[in-house]
Amino acid sequence: MAASTPVTRPGGPGAAAGSRPGGRSARVRAAVHRAVEELLAEEIGGGLTIPAVAARAGVHATTLYRRWGSVGELLADVASSRFSGDVVVPDTGSLREDLQRWAADVATDLADPDVLALMRATLGAGGEPGACACRGDREEQLAAMLDREQARGGAVPTVERAADALLGPLYYRAVFTGEPGSPDWARGLVELLLPT
Repeated sequence: MAASTPVTRPGGPGAAAGSRPGGRSARVRAAVHRAVEELLAEEIGGGLTIPAVAARAGVHATTLYRRWGSVGELLADVASSRFSGDVVVPDTGSLREDLQRWAADVATDLADPDVLALMRATLGAGGEPGACACRGDREEQLAAMLDREQARGGAVPTVERAADALLGPLYYRAVFTGEPGSPDWARGLVELLLPT
């Protein structure tokens, strides 16, 4: 069995053009992200404000307004960072097995109450950028598995079709029902996408 491969973006998640990694900027970003996650864990998602995050992070609110502009943009950045590289792309040599393992891992991740709180807040405040932050990395992972299978000569669905069949039900269950799908249930979704 081949090793699993993480999908990462150049420059890391949320890296701005021309920004330097490390230093004060990285410390501020880490403190702000931690503050957002703590406040969401305390279930004040609806009352999440830039001043509240700034106070928790120990930075001035103008720093947050200058860097992120709004709560929606801040949440999209936190979600983008959180969902990048948290689920590893399996490489078993079989698309079906890769997708089953990946779907089970996504289901496990979505069962985490902190992940769910971040997702709900991001979708609620972030509009399209928030939605992209919650699904972008997952779609890149799907594309990586599908591209690899296509390179092996296998027939593959489109990324959009795979996302509809796998992410659609997973995200629906997690966000709207309060009962995330189990890993076994998630593995079963692959059978609907790739019937034998």
